This record gives sequence, C-alpha cells and structure tokens, in this order.
Amino acid sequence: MRGRIPVVLLACGSFNPITNMHLRLFEVARDHLHQTGLYQVIGGIISPVNDNYRKKDLVAAQHRVSMVRLALQTSNWIRVDPWESEQTQWIETVKVLRHHHSELLRSLPQTEGPDRSRSMAPAPAAVPELKLLCGADVLKTFQTPNLWKDEHIQEIVEKFGLVCVGRAGHDPKGYIKSSPILQRYQHNIHLAREPMQNNISATYIRQALDQGRSVKYLLPDAVIAYIKDHNLYTRDSSWKGRSAQNNAGETC
Repeated sequence: MRGRIPVVLLACGSFNPITNMHLRLFEVARDHLHQTGLYQVIGGIISPVNDNYRKKDLVAAQHRVSMVRLALQTSNWIRVDPWESEQTQWIETVKVLRHHHSELLRSLPQTEGPDRSRSMAPAPAAVPELKLLCGADVLKTFQTPNLWKDEHIQEIVEKFGLVCVGRAGHDPKGYIKSSPILQRYQHNIHLAREPMQNNISATYIRQALDQGRSVKYLLPDAVIAYIKDHNLYTRDSSWKGRSAQNNAGETC
C-alpha cells in the first residue's frame, strides 16, 4: 500500500481486565483507516494505566499488564507497553502520547551525514503518525468539567489525532459539535462504526466474576485462566477495599 501514511494506534485505559471488545476496537479502527485509502496501520499499543490512578476495584498493574500480554498472544500487530504502569505516579494521557511519539521517532532508521557519521535526521520515508484509539464513551468525557485540561484535548486532536469507535447509546458526532476544540480539529478525528454493537464493559465483567457467573467468550480463555489462578475479581481477593477515589484527571 504505497503512498499511504503509516499509523500506530495507542489505547490507554485501565484494562481491568482486558476484554474481547477492547481488542475489537483495534480491528475496527484499523479497517476504518485502511478503507479511507490514506492510511496504513503498522502497529498497535495497549498502555495500562498506573496503579496510582486509584480507580475503584483496580487490580495491580502487574496483573493487568500480564493479562493484556496473554490476550495479545494471537495478535501479530498489537503489543502491550508497561511504561505508563511502571512510572512512580499517574501519568496524564497526553504525556503517554508524547512518550510513545518520541519512542516512535527514535526507532526510525537514521541517515549518514557527509562525514559518514550518524546524523539525527530520519531516513527519507513517511514518518508514522501516532493516533489515540478510544471508544465514544471517552469522547464524551471531554465534556466532563475538570476532568481533561483544554490544552491537553487540543494537543491530542491537533498533534496526534483520534480514532473513535462508536458504542451503543453514544453520539460521537454530537460530542464533536458541542465542543469548540473538537469542532476545530474534527478533520483529525476519525469516527469508526462497529457493526456488531455490544454494551459489555469491564465493569460488567468484574461484577460477573464477583458473582461467580461465566465470562467465557467475553474474555480470551488465557485471561480467564489467569484470573482464576490469581484469584482476581472475587469477593475475597486482595483488591477489595482499595481506594474508590479517582484522580481528578483523565485516562481512556
């Protein structure tokens, strides 16, 4: 697919636990971008949030990263990156984007200067774009007072861009129209439609596990086995009683 702009998709969030619908976001977004004829998706990154986000019922990052890694065993283009989860504090989404953008540029092949030394200029090739992948529910949170900083929203949509996958009960076009910032940069917001609408959330998964109900076919089998082996999301598991107070900040 020569002439297309290479793209890497980045999804931030709790992934508590990762579900099949999280994985579907990547597939739907990739199909949508390819169908525009402008882009070629060359990779995907899942970045689980730091433990210090202190979301209710959030299990330790080491478990969430391990579950994502297991879930991606069958993917040849998506990977998990633990950088965000390994920091000493919670990191805002825009800073996670900046980090991965820098890593992406650093990974580009370098050219040799006139003195045959390595220069810092990338080889003459299309520079990959990094786009934030999210569901329409995240787009709605841009309207929540004091959750996202306006300058962060602008940097995300202006410098990086969004690929937003629709969810039942949400109106992404309406969210864009109601936001001056999103309206201004709507050319850099790609709305992808998921033909198989599904309202299954990680919250529902945790409740089902806590009540001993089956979650087969909602999570990869390897993730279900990991949850059972480590006694996660059950009434007597160690995550019960963690702080229910969220940071006053955003994550996807």
